[in-house]
Amino acid sequence: MHKKLNQENNKKSININFDDISLVPQLIGVNNKNLREIEDIINVELDSNGSIINLYGRQKDCILAKKIIENSYLKLKDYKKNKIEFEEFSINFDINNVINKSSSINEDNNISEIYKINTWKKTIIPKTDGHKSYLSSLYNNDVVFCTGPAGSGKTYLAVANAINNLKNRKVEKVILSRPAVEAGEKIGFLPGDIKEKVDPYLRPIYDALNDMMPADKVEKKLLSGEIEIAPLAFMRGRTLKNSYIIIDEAQNTSQIQMKMVLTRLGEGSRMVVTGDLTQVDLPKGQKSGLSEAVKILDGIKRIDILKLDAVDIVRHPVVSKIIKAYEKL
Repeated sequence: MHKKLNQENNKKSININFDDISLVPQLIGVNNKNLREIEDIINVELDSNGSIINLYGRQKDCILAKKIIENSYLKLKDYKKNKIEFEEFSINFDINNVINKSSSINEDNNISEIYKINTWKKTIIPKTDGHKSYLSSLYNNDVVFCTGPAGSGKTYLAVANAINNLKNRKVEKVILSRPAVEAGEKIGFLPGDIKEKVDPYLRPIYDALNDMMPADKVEKKLLSGEIEIAPLAFMRGRTLKNSYIIIDEAQNTSQIQMKMVLTRLGEGSRMVVTGDLTQVDLPKGQKSGLSEAVKILDGIKRIDILKLDAVDIVRHPVVSKIIKAYEKL
């Protein structure tokens, strides 16, 4: 069933003042790193101005973020009082500690343990209602198509769920693939061996992996074959068993490529297909394989089709405004 995912827009603003402003730079981290950590987990927007941290979002989310920040600030005050030295203060422990002690992030959303994704590096929690529906679909279907604008979390959450499945030995390997270039994967003209040719196109997938796993573990899993990153053309002729397969940027697959990759699915495997149908880079007149697939496969049991919206964007707050502006054209 085709689903349009929406979210409430009842937002509040909260300001937090600190009596010891000397601790604020350590609290927010270099380049606001600690504030970004909170934004990655909780659906709030944060910024700082001198001795004040500003929170913007739904009241329940703001209250939770405020508690995390205040707990961390008290910890820093205790460090200062006891002259405890450290190189860089991380807020990640306090995020997990506060969340784990809370019955839910939002009482009205009722986010429960089932929506938490544990990876080797961090715990990931959906930030919007759309993300919750997406994760629920990933848990309950063999093939999931997820379309939506840039930054809406469609690839990131799929990779997180795949890593969780690998970590818990639910699958033997994770396969991450995308078209190597805009159309036809014409990579022969590029310098270097095949890895050097395709790696630039697969960089977003590497970035997601490194955000969820230590670098040495990523390298080890790649060398062992437990994680495989390859251009779409490498899927031809294979049967992918006991695997978690993610096809990213699928709007740039041809109809033939899409049929080919969907029919690679083997016993014990699951597949997630993601893409943005507003950013098709195929030659003029060539139809997107993703566009065709979401139409002809709609309604088939164990296959789900979802669409994320601008409200699900978790990048810089201005990105959703840019997307909405372009949608008006």
